[in-house]
Amino acid sequence: MTSSVVRRDPTATREIAGHEIALGYGPLELEYVALRSGALLVDRSHRTRMTFEGDRRFDTLTGLVTNDVASLAPGSGQYAAALTPRGKIIADIRIFARQSDLLIDVPVRASAAWIAMVRKFVNPRTTRTSDVTDALTDLAVVGPRAREVVARLTGVPSETLAAFPPYAHTSVATVYGSVLVARVPDVGVDAYEAMLPCAARETFWQHAIELGAAPGGLDAWEVARVEAGRPEWGLDIDDSTIPQEANLDDLHAISYTKGCYTGQETVARVHFRGHVNRHLRGLQFDATSRLPQGAQLFDDAEKLVGDVRSSVVSPRLGGIALAMVRREIAPGSSVKARWDGGETTVGVLALPFPS
Repeated sequence: MTSSVVRRDPTATREIAGHEIALGYGPLELEYVALRSGALLVDRSHRTRMTFEGDRRFDTLTGLVTNDVASLAPGSGQYAAALTPRGKIIADIRIFARQSDLLIDVPVRASAAWIAMVRKFVNPRTTRTSDVTDALTDLAVVGPRAREVVARLTGVPSETLAAFPPYAHTSVATVYGSVLVARVPDVGVDAYEAMLPCAARETFWQHAIELGAAPGGLDAWEVARVEAGRPEWGLDIDDSTIPQEANLDDLHAISYTKGCYTGQETVARVHFRGHVNRHLRGLQFDATSRLPQGAQLFDDAEKLVGDVRSSVVSPRLGGIALAMVRREIAPGSSVKARWDGGETTVGVLALPFPS
């Protein structure tokens, strides 16, 4: 590999929670083709990364989140949520168990609330926490050729990467420094994330492009995320959302056999005694533009039955969105989406969207 490739500047950016994020490096359609049939390279460094260290790190974190952190062995990982005492989602988090610490990352919009929770409940004398966001960059390679590109970049055999279950990972010494390579299910296609020293970011990025990965931005990632039915905190879910409303059972983010954690009573009551009144669903519609976030959904009787959250135009599926919809609106139904100055009929689907 040479270092002659110069990283192109993004064609558009957006500021989200104080971070300038690339939206794309060219036409969305071309980035989507790379994601579906080749390899797309996306910078995920805007997420907040934190480590938990110390002999009690597993017990400490498992007392904060919905999943059974204590069950993790080094090299494994999981998805979970941190909740308010009333069982509402403060943050959804990814957990990677390493030999000497737990590496956690959270969505950028949930960062402040997650850090506040850690400061409030974690005793630094028993569990040391460190914000490593500025020390580690996070680059994702996504698509059918992602495994091939990541294997050549890191030296981890392609067969090893293929055998990884979701959130499994390994740390390897490379020319970029120590790199954590994790398999992630966030966008519904084969995807790997490399967390490495920030100083090596540009070199890794250029080498990935030399190996055939196309540079991509948030817009292409968002299309794939919505297709996969994965919620984004601050867009699709927030601190008014109960985990079961966000389909976190289906996403394997909740343990009902672990010990106590903040918000457990609400989650257990819903699971064992009742149900939630709304669910995150998919919407499909005929349009060349996105539905406005917050557009309201009405049934045939003009009853308000939900609202639109993330919305994209997929090159493969057309207009699609995630929405919070009342449980009596079954998948296969049609409802009206209505906003200031517009209205359209949308179909309601179970998530994820058809692959």
